[in-house]
This record gives sequence, C-alpha cells and structure tokens, in this order.
Amino acid sequence: MLSSLKNIFKVPDLRNKVLFTLLMIAIYQLGANIPVPGIDFSQIQKLEGEVNGGVFGFLSLFSGGAISRAALFGLGIMPYITSSIIIQLLTTVIPKLEEWRDQGAVGDRKITQTTRYLTMVLAVMQATGLAFIFHNGGAGLLATGQAVNLIPNFTVPNVLFIVLTLTAGTALVMWIGELITQRGIGQGMSIVIFANVVAGLPSAGRIILADAGAFKFTVIVILAIAIVVAIVFVEQGQRRIPVVFARRMVGKRMYEGGNTFIPLKVNQAGVIPIIFASSILYFPVLLTNIIPWTAFRSFVNNHLVSSTSFFYITIYGILIIMFTFFYVSVTFDPHQQSEIIRKQGGYVQGTRPGPATERYLAQILNRITLPGALFLAAVALIPAILLALWHVNNVPFAGTTLLIAVVVALETMKQIDSQLTMRNYEGFLK
Repeated sequence: MLSSLKNIFKVPDLRNKVLFTLLMIAIYQLGANIPVPGIDFSQIQKLEGEVNGGVFGFLSLFSGGAISRAALFGLGIMPYITSSIIIQLLTTVIPKLEEWRDQGAVGDRKITQTTRYLTMVLAVMQATGLAFIFHNGGAGLLATGQAVNLIPNFTVPNVLFIVLTLTAGTALVMWIGELITQRGIGQGMSIVIFANVVAGLPSAGRIILADAGAFKFTVIVILAIAIVVAIVFVEQGQRRIPVVFARRMVGKRMYEGGNTFIPLKVNQAGVIPIIFASSILYFPVLLTNIIPWTAFRSFVNNHLVSSTSFFYITIYGILIIMFTFFYVSVTFDPHQQSEIIRKQGGYVQGTRPGPATERYLAQILNRITLPGALFLAAVALIPAILLALWHVNNVPFAGTTLLIAVVVALETMKQIDSQLTMRNYEGFLK
C-alpha cells in the first residue's frame, strides 16, 4: 500500500491533480467555517449542539456542519444534488431533455447548464427558508424543538444580504466541485460530500463513546468495520450480460464483430434512495410549522422528529426499498438499452433482439435490484436500530455516512489506479 502511495507522487501530472484536489477541499472547509454576516455569533454554538437530529441533522451531514455554523457554505452541495436528481427524473418525461440526453457530449453540456440554473433557483429558495428558520431558531425542526434566534435584526435588507451570501456560497461550492472534476482527481461533487462526511466521523465517535461507554463503542466500531467490508463487497458485485456484435460493413470497410458485456451493478442506485427517503420523511416535519392541527403535530413530534424511533426506522426502510426500484427503473431503461444494442448490430447471447432482449434485461434488473435495495436498507437501519436500543440519539446517519465515504473512496481509488496502470505503475487495486 505504501509503495502504491509513493507511485502517486512519482507521476507529476497525477501528483498535481491530488494536490489540487486537497487545496480545493481546504478552501471548502475554510468557507464552511466562516459565518454569514448578520448572524448572532453568540447563538451559533447553541444551534450547533442541536443539529444532530431532525431536519438540520440531515442537511448538516452534506454540508460538513456548515449549516449549524450559519456559514458561507451553509447550503453545501444539497441544492446541486436536488437539482441533479430532478433533471434526471424529468429526462424520462420531458421530450426535450430526452433529446439532449441522446445527443452525446453536446446534449450533456446543455443538461449540465440547465442543472446549474435550477441549482441557483433552489439555492435562493432554500436560503430564504433558512433565513426564516434562523430567525425563529428552527422551532419544530431541531431534535428538541427548542428555538434559537440567530438573526435578531430581521429586516428586509439584512435578510436579502444573507440570502444573497448563501446563494453565492452555493455557486462557489458548485464551481469548486466542477474544478475538482476537471483538474483534480475523482468526481468533484462526490469528493466534496466525502470530505464533509469524513470530517464528521471523529466527533460522531466521540459522542458515541461519551453516551454509550467503552464496551458499546467497541461493539459499534466492530459493526462499522463489518459494514465497510460488506459495502466494498456489494459495490464490486455486478452481473455481466454478454453481448455479441456481428461483422458489419461501413462504406467500403468491413468491421469485425466482437464480444462485450453490459455490467449491471448490484447497488445500481448508490445513495440516492436514502436521500429520497430522508427528504420524504422530513416533509411532514416541515408541515408542522404550517398546519395548525394539534393531532398532526403530536404524531409527527412523537414518531418522525427522532430518527431513532422504531416507527421512523420502519417507514424509512420501506421507503428506501421503494425508491431503489423507482430510481433504477428511471436510470436504466431496458427498452432503450435493447434498441441501442439492436442498432449497433448486436444481440444478447441466447436472446433474440428487440422485445425479447428488453424483457430479459428487465427480468435481470429486477432480480439484482431486490438484494441491492435490501442491502441499502440494512446499511442505513442496522446502526440506527443499535443506537436506538442503546439510547444514543446524536448520531442518526451513521450507516449513510459509511456508505457515502466507502463508495466515493472506491471510485476515486479506481480512477487513481487506472492512471497509475496506464503509466506502468503498480496500482492500489490488485
């Protein structure tokens, strides 16, 4: 491992990419610790201690705690993630977006630009909502329901300035992510999320050790190691569907056929179903600030505010499984894939081109999606169930944190490994 690590710094181009990525992460961490002007600094620490659960807890996971510090990068990467998911889902129902998707690199640039515009719109909306939440302290959104006023001078100019600052911070985070993708190593947005969740691991471990004791902390560490091993095993797992291409004539040239395969991953959806499920469960919590129905508020406060209640855990698991099937069906279209294979003069081995191939791909996809969905639910819920039994309520997203960290680390290592192998160096992956 150490020899492979040395190889990174033997290649000037790769070394510069790694150093550039580390520099961008450092800039992000700087912006995540500078509070927005107009915020009452004396109240920030009170809010920071209450965001481990509730809606802020989920947002804090993706912003590296910047939201709890009311920082310049308080919105983090969430507006871009939400925008990307919306555009990806709309691609299946809006013909223009579907046309762009089929145009290749030109269409990808148009979709990326549309995603940026939508990110800015969402950032303005979320920043405005955060300004009001900061003013009333997030009553109903924090785990304890306590109110902490961060904006005592709640005037129109001051609120507009805070909204503008948070929106500009989101634009800068998006730019940092794209710079990492272009000039650094790995996928930029994923690297930013990875840096955020990893930065919170030491404090989460300290909280578990203080609340649960040494023995329970050791058990949780062993469980976390087992989950990491399971994530690596499942992430590497894939079903390879063999595809055969016949010889074809293009102009006056004859092109030989060949054999290839379609790799279908067991965890085809990644961490997106967990984000979907968490967002859906937080929607009723947000509605409690609008709907003046005592029974509704009482039900939400008793069952949905705490992410370690067993009602929450049960609904959370069901939603993860449902959204896994939904997202996989949106991102991988068996009909489109079968048409691409047919137009290129290929066929799935042992299956007729056309509708038969489409049915075969759909059948295989459903078979491998079920264990992938159950795996995602298990990773998200097993730590939550254990922590709930031990009454540790301050680390609600332990499984999600591990999943994000391991998946991004694996993808980044694969990219580094391919570049080392291309330059005749021994890589990380054997």
